[in-house]
Amino acid sequence: MAGPVQQEMQQLLEQAFSPTRLEVINDSAKHHGHAGDDGSGESHFTVVIEAAAFAGKSRLERQRMVNRALGDIPGERVHALAIQASAPTG
Repeated sequence: MAGPVQQEMQQLLEQAFSPTRLEVINDSAKHHGHAGDDGSGESHFTVVIEAAAFAGKSRLERQRMVNRALGDIPGERVHALAIQASAPTG
């Protein structure tokens, strides 16, 4: 079951990008006891997102767009966020 931060991330990304694919994966259990593990169970995430908004954008631009859409979550409420952002092909 998704926690409140994971659910909020999904909602924000859906609203911002209307993605054709979206996965918000909680990786926190893999980092238990490591730096950044705040005990909340929601400290490390991977976002896999595919959206038309990323067409023609560099990898860095795509990552910045995702971070902007998530507001204060990256770096404040989530310790680590891996982003795999792409545009639909075909």
